[in-house]
Amino acid sequence: MWSPWRKLRLPRRGAASPTPPPPLLPPPPSSFLRSSSSFKDVRSLLGASPSPSPMLSPAPVFHRVRSASSAFRTWCTPPEDLFGLPPGEEKRIVLYYTSLRVVRQTFDDCADVRTILRGLRVAVDERDVSLDAAFMRELKGILGGRRKPLGLPQVFIGGRHFGGAEEIRRLYETGELKRYVEGAAPAVVGVCEGCGDFRFVLCRSCSGSRRCYSEKGGGGFRTCTACNENGLVRCPLCCAHTTV
Repeated sequence: MWSPWRKLRLPRRGAASPTPPPPLLPPPPSSFLRSSSSFKDVRSLLGASPSPSPMLSPAPVFHRVRSASSAFRTWCTPPEDLFGLPPGEEKRIVLYYTSLRVVRQTFDDCADVRTILRGLRVAVDERDVSLDAAFMRELKGILGGRRKPLGLPQVFIGGRHFGGAEEIRRLYETGELKRYVEGAAPAVVGVCEGCGDFRFVLCRSCSGSRRCYSEKGGGGFRTCTACNENGLVRCPLCCAHTTV
């Protein structure tokens, strides 16, 4: 049961004492820890204190507000789409709109833009596409090649396309629209006595019937060439200073 005692050999007299055994050392780290690159610096990583990350100082409030204002102004600025105008008409304002109430949103947008432009007290060449189909053909000829659907209203100032209702509202709220219309002809104060601000009157040649009697070729009625498809002509009183 018990292991037998080993005989101890005592050193002889005069013999050198045996060398004491070396002290016990902790076992060496395993070969896996020595070879692994992810564990060889564990002690140094645990002992080292994390270096503080550099804090980015926030931009001043004035700088941030100025950057936002410049970005908003750039976004609201209309594109440089210029169309040919006769000399001296660089500040002429043209508005394509409709007076029909078929689509409520379109009618409200047209009414808002007309109110904004009239509030600036400048002369506006108002072109109602519902009363004259030639205006719609004219507008399609200018903007027909664009990918976006053609809607109403559409505003041109000095031959530059400024967009529809949303663009005009933004420019008016930021005060940019007033700067763009500077130098335009002033508006006539009061309601037009000739058309009541409808911008159209009945044709005097055919009285709106679009048929005129002519004695040429033996006499007979012919289609009137002085009016549009509705027997209307532009009011000579309020549209004379806006049309080219």
